[in-house]
Amino acid sequence: MSYNNEISRPELTTLEAEVPHRIVVTVDGPAGVGKTTTAGSLAARLGFLLLDSGALYRVVALHLMRNAILPGLTPVPDSTLKSLDLHMELEVGSMRIYLGPEDVTGVIREERIGEAASVFSCRTEVRRVLLELQRSASSKWNLVAEGRDMGTVVFPHAQVKFFLTANLEERSRRRYFELLDRGEHPELAIVKEEMLSRDNRDECRSEAPLLKASDAVCIDTTHLGPEQVLRCMMNNIEEKLQVKFSSP
Repeated sequence: MSYNNEISRPELTTLEAEVPHRIVVTVDGPAGVGKTTTAGSLAARLGFLLLDSGALYRVVALHLMRNAILPGLTPVPDSTLKSLDLHMELEVGSMRIYLGPEDVTGVIREERIGEAASVFSCRTEVRRVLLELQRSASSKWNLVAEGRDMGTVVFPHAQVKFFLTANLEERSRRRYFELLDRGEHPELAIVKEEMLSRDNRDECRSEAPLLKASDAVCIDTTHLGPEQVLRCMMNNIEEKLQVKFSSP
């Protein structure tokens, strides 16, 4: 596998000036709780780079499917994983992903890719091939790392950890409208069923299951909007790191 995550250095933020060592903020939780939106907004607010681990697993899924590897195949051929040519460009509040020279940032958001990624991510060999890549980013930049095992496996020593939750009905409703916005024609009952299946895979896999880190702050987003969740996170970060941010 090859990857390239070299980018230009952003300007120093208030937090970097006052806390010079690298900071990692993790945002974990199941599908549909608003992790991606919230993590992107938080990274932009802090001036940190965003590491979207879900996007990495989607790229791996896309690569495997293009090589005729079906999600149910066990094990995933080592030769196919080694041929993965993944490039990521981390930015403040966002991330772009390339498979070889192709920008697949938009392609990997298709629902079929997400479902395949959920299945492939249960494979030990798939998770391990991405672990070093994810950890390497924290040695260079301040990060907001979003996923399902960021605070427990990838960055267990992160300074600030969050775990987002929401009830199944609300998570299914959010995913349903997200698919509608993409021009798809989902059925709410099927979306809910797929959400349950994804939860089961995430929570029951043997390698890095979805768990709340013991030192993570849990936020139930069921009745909260993105700005409310962001405000809660910012308050916690300011208290934890003893740094005050000015209003945007």
